[in-house]
Formats: sequence, structure tokens, C-alpha cells
Amino acid sequence: MVRWDERTALLVVDVQNDFADPAGGLSVSGGDAIIPAVNEAIAGARAAGACVAYTQDWHPPDTPHFAKDGGIWPVHCVRDTWGAEFYPDLRVAGEVVRKGTGGEDGYSGFTVRDPASGDPSDTLLDSFLRDRGITTVVVAGLATDYCVRDTALDAVARGFAAFVLIDAVRAVDLQPGDGARALEAMRRAGVRSALASP
Repeated sequence: MVRWDERTALLVVDVQNDFADPAGGLSVSGGDAIIPAVNEAIAGARAAGACVAYTQDWHPPDTPHFAKDGGIWPVHCVRDTWGAEFYPDLRVAGEVVRKGTGGEDGYSGFTVRDPASGDPSDTLLDSFLRDRGITTVVVAGLATDYCVRDTALDAVARGFAAFVLIDAVRAVDLQPGDGARALEAMRRAGVRSALASP
């Protein structure tokens, strides 16, 4: 069970129209169904004085991340479009960390990779958390087998205790079972599972 306090941060990962809405460019099946659980976690965190931060894909129109430019994904979360906006039913009340703004690749809320060299660089998330004395992160959002997994694994690698809210995530499941394998990879790395709804 997660105990919210001022040293804990809820990380709401990429709950944007292109992922959460059935009409989105990279819609995650059941992505909209997690919104009540995510909002419940946000309310609980804020009531206890915990920090809440949101990651947001914010891609340029052309990026090697997209299939049309040589990547594997359909066009999604292009900056200043409907698809990049947070899902309208999501409660947004906290810091927003945008990623992929310069065409960088990567799934973690903590890091992005240069599309040409592959060199990693930090987003603002790590410094944001450390400046506030955060020691534990709780991850919710989309998608379990990509951005949620990599954010949680990065958190553990950086020395944070980490939880994943299993009722507040959904998987792409590009290959059947990807979501379950992602949860197992997180468990092996030391990420604990919890529920947004007790």
C-alpha cells in the first residue's frame, strides 16, 4: 500500500488524448478506463501533501520516432494538437514535464535520447523531484509496457523507491503479454505494486 506524504511523488505518465482516447493516433485499449483510478490517486496524493507531476509527449511534426520518418510508431502527440493535450477528464494539478520536444526518442519520464547519436540526456523530472526532497515515486498512466515501465525502472536506477499502480495503467500489448512482461520486469527491479483504489 502507498503511504502518501511530502517525500512521495505521484508521476502521471502520458495520459494524453492520442493514448487515452479511442480516437487517438496511438490509442491504448482501455486507456480511458484508468482515468477514475488515476484521479483518485491524484486526490489522495494532494490531500496528504504529496507531490504530483505529469509527463507529456510533445513531439514536433517530424521526428525519427514516427513511422513516416523511419521509426515504428504512428504520428502521435504532436505539440499544440488535440492529440498532445491531456485527456479532458484527467485532473491536472501539478508540474508538467514535456519530453520529445526536439524530436528526441525515449520512453522514460527521466531521460530522452538524441535521434541521431542515441546519446541520453535528462529531462527536468529528476531535478524537480530532488529539489523537493522526494524519495519515493508512484507511477500511473500509459502505457504499461513502454513509458510507465521505463519511468519506473529509471526511478529505481536513480535511487528512488518506486511503486506502480496496477489499476491505473494499461498496456499497448504490441505483442500479446507485453504488459504482463513489463510488470514482471518492474517487479524484478524492485518496483512494488499497489492499487490506486484501496
